[in-house]
Amino acid sequence: MPARPIWRGHLRLALVSCPVALWNAKHERAAIRFNLINPKTGNRIRMMTVDAETNEELQRRDLVKGYEFRKDQYLMLTDDDFDSVRVESSAVIAIEKFVEVDSIDPIYYASSYYLAPDGDAGRDVYAVLHQAIAETGRVALARVVIGQRERTIAVRSMPGGLVAHTLDEQRDINEARTIFGDSAEAKTDPEMVQLARQLIDRQTSKYDPSDLEDRYETRLRAMIDAKLKGEGIDLTEPAEPDRSNVIDLMAALKKSLGDAAEAKPPAAKKPAKETRRAAEPAAKAPRKRA
Repeated sequence: MPARPIWRGHLRLALVSCPVALWNAKHERAAIRFNLINPKTGNRIRMMTVDAETNEELQRRDLVKGYEFRKDQYLMLTDDDFDSVRVESSAVIAIEKFVEVDSIDPIYYASSYYLAPDGDAGRDVYAVLHQAIAETGRVALARVVIGQRERTIAVRSMPGGLVAHTLDEQRDINEARTIFGDSAEAKTDPEMVQLARQLIDRQTSKYDPSDLEDRYETRLRAMIDAKLKGEGIDLTEPAEPDRSNVIDLMAALKKSLGDAAEAKPPAAKKPAKETRRAAEPAAKAPRKRA
């Protein structure tokens, strides 16, 4: 589960509202990552944040955002400046209208978020909206500010709750015609189309998430593991302690004491001038402690 929601506010339909939060629906998986290395030293390269003119190294927390209104001239903006232009969708997701699911081309879908209740208040309202949207099979269109940008979102029902998809604007989408040209308008042979449809029907089955495996990454990981083994590097994970059984604490303590006694270095020899009678008690002492 993500550490925290990316947005908190209210979901509103007409005069009905409930507190909700947006959570990332996706997470970074344990993908293979690479670092830039200096091949002469084997050391990792460190990227620094520096002033472009003075080369002074800076901390990111000390920086502010700037708008370049003229070449190399910037208007610096503070958090107060951004707060001054807040709009309603900064705190409220107001549903504007509903549309049919098929009316939105999948190419417009961008990121996905779980739209979940925020606390116990309003859970009854949330449940009603979820069931109503599910029964109609429609998608709600609304707006929300994420990362200092107002985004249009499509809210739909899924098992367990609501999910919100940010939608790209038309200006974000490349013009398809300039890429496809008239390729789809070429004259086709009806018999060939029918054969193609038969092939499609023959290979039609249910969707399986395993179909999405990244085979390149799988082979890349296998290659890296093989090279590591070739370098004599042990890739086995440290053994986990057995937590399946209740430990006999007394037996464990006695065993620990026994192991410690065995690991203790032998006592230094007594000086030769001591008598045999005096040396015997010292020799028996370790056996008595054991």
